[in-house]
Amino acid sequence: MKKRQWILSNHSYVFAYNFSECYVRIKEDFHHEGDVVIGVFFPVHTYYTSNEVPHPNLPYYFTDVHIQYNFKIYQLVLSLVFAIEQINRNPHLLPNISLGFDFYNVPYSEKNILMNPLIWLTGLSSPYCNYDCIKKRKSAAVLTGPSWAKSAHIETLLQLYKFPQLTVGPFDPILSDQSQFTSLYQMAPKGTSLSLAMVSLIVHFGWTWVGLLIPDDHRGTRFLSDIREMMEKNRVCIAFVEMIQSTWNSLSYKYWKGLGMVQESSANIIIIYGDNDSLQGLMRNLGQQILTRKVWLITSEWDLTNIADYFLLDSFHGSLIFSQHHEQVIEFKNFIQTVNPYKYPEDNYLPKLWMMFFKCSFSELDCHLLENCQPNASLEFLPRYIFDTAMNEDSYNTYKAVYTVAHSLHEMSLQQVQMQPFGNGERMEFSPWQLHPFLRNIHVGANMALELKQKLHDTKYDILNFWNFPKGLGQKVKVGTFSPSFPQSQQLSLTEQMVQWPKGYSEIPHSVCSESCGPGFRKISLEGKAVCCYDCAPCADNEISNETADMEKCMKCPESHYANTEKKHCLQKSVSFLDHKDPLGVSLTIIALCFSVLTAVVLALFVKHRDTPIVKANNRTLSYLLLITLTVCFLCSLLFIGRPNTTTCILQQITFGGAFTVALATVLAKAITVLIAFKVTFPRKVLRWLIISKAPNLIIPICTLVHFVLCGIWLGTSPPFLDKDAHAEHGHIILVCNKGSDFAFHGILGYLCSLALGSYTVAFLSRNLPDTFNEAKFLSFSMLVFFCVWVTFLPVYHSTKGKVMVAMEVFSILASSAALLGFIFAPKCYIILVRPDKNSVHHIRNRPHSRRNNPPKTKYKIKHSSYDK
Repeated sequence: MKKRQWILSNHSYVFAYNFSECYVRIKEDFHHEGDVVIGVFFPVHTYYTSNEVPHPNLPYYFTDVHIQYNFKIYQLVLSLVFAIEQINRNPHLLPNISLGFDFYNVPYSEKNILMNPLIWLTGLSSPYCNYDCIKKRKSAAVLTGPSWAKSAHIETLLQLYKFPQLTVGPFDPILSDQSQFTSLYQMAPKGTSLSLAMVSLIVHFGWTWVGLLIPDDHRGTRFLSDIREMMEKNRVCIAFVEMIQSTWNSLSYKYWKGLGMVQESSANIIIIYGDNDSLQGLMRNLGQQILTRKVWLITSEWDLTNIADYFLLDSFHGSLIFSQHHEQVIEFKNFIQTVNPYKYPEDNYLPKLWMMFFKCSFSELDCHLLENCQPNASLEFLPRYIFDTAMNEDSYNTYKAVYTVAHSLHEMSLQQVQMQPFGNGERMEFSPWQLHPFLRNIHVGANMALELKQKLHDTKYDILNFWNFPKGLGQKVKVGTFSPSFPQSQQLSLTEQMVQWPKGYSEIPHSVCSESCGPGFRKISLEGKAVCCYDCAPCADNEISNETADMEKCMKCPESHYANTEKKHCLQKSVSFLDHKDPLGVSLTIIALCFSVLTAVVLALFVKHRDTPIVKANNRTLSYLLLITLTVCFLCSLLFIGRPNTTTCILQQITFGGAFTVALATVLAKAITVLIAFKVTFPRKVLRWLIISKAPNLIIPICTLVHFVLCGIWLGTSPPFLDKDAHAEHGHIILVCNKGSDFAFHGILGYLCSLALGSYTVAFLSRNLPDTFNEAKFLSFSMLVFFCVWVTFLPVYHSTKGKVMVAMEVFSILASSAALLGFIFAPKCYIILVRPDKNSVHHIRNRPHSRRNNPPKTKYKIKHSSYDK
């Protein structure tokens, strides 16, 4: 017999062999007899040519003919046979009526897609429309799929006859348009939660940078819209979108460039949406790239098990597949185990399968007979990438479609029996269009228990993991489910330990545009880029970000807390103040006490030498008062050291202001006394009265009274109070005394400075008077230093905070008090202790005086004797 060289391919799986004319003589269509017949149109195989080499003898024929089988589609045929056998054995469903079917292959090309449906409708090998030459056949409905495009083409013919058509492919919104497709029923559930299921898985693994490969048709556009919306809600970004045009053998150069982009993209998670018809060229090209660092999220419509190339499966190892949940028909696997060419001789595909995979040969007598086959050959022994014995989605929809037709016929027969019982030998008479009302009822699940069960799982998805081991025998393993009817936290159920990732990963893959900003940092959006692409910036002072996920804003710590160095946590601030135990507090306390003791020693020295000229000559009463006041000034600084409270806050300002007021008023009184004694030209009687009555001393109570009036106004309007400064020192809350009224505080300082300035002015006018024990120069210099200390204090005080601010105030008190003590009393102590010879009346009388500096003798004696008192 004449031999020909043919090439058999299953997608990327290609091999050549010699075979007999039986491959040509075996018809493409086959039939299973029954009282009522279902027409079946599935694209199980197709012929195509690569280079279109013309046949030398036959026109429109080519010598390089290839035949491609889709065994996934052939499983639909076996599901059909399985369902019909079950129904025919069921005495409660269509009793006394047997179901049969007529199978016709659907070519890939749209040009001849309606040829076989016309042949089936008319019964003519060269069909003419509106002719029906098969009188005895009772056709009920047509099954098509899984391609929506092929089903839509066939429906344009069937709707002319109002012929019921049930499609078993994925649900398509276009086919659900009853105004356009009046006789078509889709068996697949809508599956509206696919986008939500995919995004939930993406969010679960923390992926935020995802690529998309989708067909350039209405289904791809619809899916893109849905998943983009879901991604935006969950802050997942699309790295790229490639709209793939449906091609036969390969992709154009444009899409090869697109695949280069897929390889170079930083997105390691790529969603592929579509079916084998629309993306088969993409499948082949992706497999040839051997991409072992990409995780593919795909739907079960894009069947990886159809890839027959041993090496290409590695590119898809670790892929996650979303499959609509369906009931498992346990008997189907047992049925597959028993299928063989001898049991079903009418099936034209089984002999070819046995010849290809079980080393059989066609008999020379009959092409349906096989010889030299392997013993116990069964479809279950075939690799999964060739034939999977488990019922997939489309197979289950086929199984369900047959039962839908059977239940519709059963309901219609019951109605006919009630209206007019059948006689002996009579059979059910009907036209196909009469089946529509019953199909609609059954299709929505009103009377079909099987459909009611399915209704509960319409949008539930099984998550399958594609494993390419054993090597080359790819299999799908269920690793989780997605149930949108559950609470959000329980919708996704996943067993991560079972998930096998691509070979390039030893742990869960990472797919982000920008690395996560760790704790202590926040995200900064980049202009013109997706929200998942950003820079990281450290949190500002006293702000933290302790979340593991990226934070757009840092959280500010409460006033009572502070951020740690890493800015991850808020720590409790410790209460702090200028304590006696602090080095600074200890130093200031020691200085204050030492100066207080020194002042007391000077006072004791003056009391001991109270009758000496130098003590008497400088108004010893005012000197005693000034020394006592300076002691109080030194000691009042201790009120600023230690834990403050409301009482100490008020005493600080009253004591400090009062002591310095008395001290400065005393200095002013001393300066005025000197000026009156030596400079003022009053009448002698008035002058004597001023000196004897000690009228200048009245300045002290007057100035003190003014101070207390000012303090009374201060305390009555806005008194000092205890305050907390949480910002002055990191990690501490500083207890400080708030002045209450800054105006009152600065008013007191201004009052003290005005007294100092007045004392300085009076003392300056007396600087050139007779210099025997004349302290005018020392008074003026001490007032100048006092004034400079407090003028310098103001800017320094306002530029510091916390304990340093308090220490500055204490230091100013000590410095100004020490200036008064040192410049006024140090020279006198020097004379008393070191040069006692100068502290005598004899020394004073024998001391030479210039004429310019000495007044008349009589006048001097009068004033001198009076001043010394």
